[in-house]
Amino acid sequence: ASRARRRVRGARADAAAAREREVVTAFLAASREGDFEALLSLLDPDAVLRSDRAAANMGAPARIEGRQDLAAFWSGRAKAVLPVDVDGVPGAMWQHRGVPQVVFDFTVRDGRVVAIDFVADPDVLASIELEKPPRD
Repeated sequence: ASRARRRVRGARADAAAAREREVVTAFLAASREGDFEALLSLLDPDAVLRSDRAAANMGAPARIEGRQDLAAFWSGRAKAVLPVDVDGVPGAMWQHRGVPQVVFDFTVRDGRVVAIDFVADPDVLASIELEKPPRD
């Protein structure tokens, strides 16, 4: 019985990760295409973007708050962003010559993006486990 419960919990976690991955994938596609309305639909009204100091020093905004401003920022921008799993959670990264420069850590709740953290600190990047997401 305990093995069955663990399998059910694992299946639920896998299903939740798959739903989050769908949201992140749709968000990145909408960004690439410049689909402002789709971005709005995928962002929580109180969504926030936060950058660590290294990302801000590279030119990323330190903070953006609200669905409208985030959609405006992301519209047309994710052309060179690759989907990855960040420590096992759906996210994305930008790399230069095969070396990760910025990781985008997405927080998804109830089918909407509530936060995106830009991480560029080299020490933090070195500690993050990145892998290509599984194909559905």
